[in-house]
Amino acid sequence: MAVFVVLVVINLIVFLRFSQLIWILNILLSICTFSFVTYFFRNPSRPGEIDDQSLIIAPADGTVVVVEPTMEDEFFKDKRIQVSIFMSVFNVHANWYPIAGTVKYTKYHNGKYYAAYRPKSSTENERSTVVIETPLKTQILVRQIAGLLARRIVTYAAPNKACHLNEHMGFIKFGSRVDMFLPLDAEIFVTTGEKTIGNETIIARLNE
Repeated sequence: MAVFVVLVVINLIVFLRFSQLIWILNILLSICTFSFVTYFFRNPSRPGEIDDQSLIIAPADGTVVVVEPTMEDEFFKDKRIQVSIFMSVFNVHANWYPIAGTVKYTKYHNGKYYAAYRPKSSTENERSTVVIETPLKTQILVRQIAGLLARRIVTYAAPNKACHLNEHMGFIKFGSRVDMFLPLDAEIFVTTGEKTIGNETIIARLNE
């Protein structure tokens, strides 16, 4: 809505101060801008029916860029299986909870804006960390990471809040990556280069 108001004001100013040709060009540019913003911030509903509570579901649309054992230094401080999904500007940027449970930890970090496909973006970019504990007490970490163009991460998670599949965890505005840190014995079903659909693609199974 804010973008629409700003574009209307700009078009009124151009209409009053510039030629008709400039005004028409500005209208066309405004239509393109508004269409892109509307497309980018689309937030589809994808209700799924997954009864297996051990399954990890993709928290985002995108491409798998990392599947490897990695030290997780913020919360677990031990080695975990890292699965990372990179989102291009053409992907839906809404994020879903990858598993049902209870939120145990959240923390927002200011940071830089490296391209999100670069490994150091996981620890140096603006990011928001969420730790979820399943009903069987297994914990996983999900990290929303801003990308090169991102300037705001929205996270709905809060400590001690119940979370569910089919529920949005947050949104990365013009941003680009979600990392997951899973137990080393998790059974991984995706490989690097594979496309994911948020709230649909099965990422892994926890050995709970």
